[in-house]
Amino acid sequence: MIKSIATAAALAGLIATGASAQEDAGRAEYINACAGCHGASGKGDGPLAGLLNIHTPDLTTLAANNDGAFPFEYTLWMVDGRKIIRAHGEDMPVWGDRYMASARSMEASSETPESRELIVRGRVLSLVYYLESIQE
Repeated sequence: MIKSIATAAALAGLIATGASAQEDAGRAEYINACAGCHGASGKGDGPLAGLLNIHTPDLTTLAANNDGAFPFEYTLWMVDGRKIIRAHGEDMPVWGDRYMASARSMEASSETPESRELIVRGRVLSLVYYLESIQE
């Protein structure tokens, strides 16, 4: 019984640590890739927002603007930008391409195109999970 409780506690700790690490990775991606335009808080008030020819959206209201449900898949495709949705008509950087270029520049001899794609998807997912976490 005590062993089961200890195992459950350890597992809960790992899950919490994993969730925290995921959020930290997503926040780091956000600060690096998005905060310049969307602001550190995601409100659309980044230091570069005034230089753009488009309105920089408030990323904390994505769920509110979608009947209270975070548009996870839409956001995923929007951030990636390589396939179904070409990032706001290409006004927004195509992060999938940028992350892929970064993965290629760091590639090890044993990496495959598939493994680089997994790295890109992980970075995009981390970012989208972070955006989900900042919804008002």
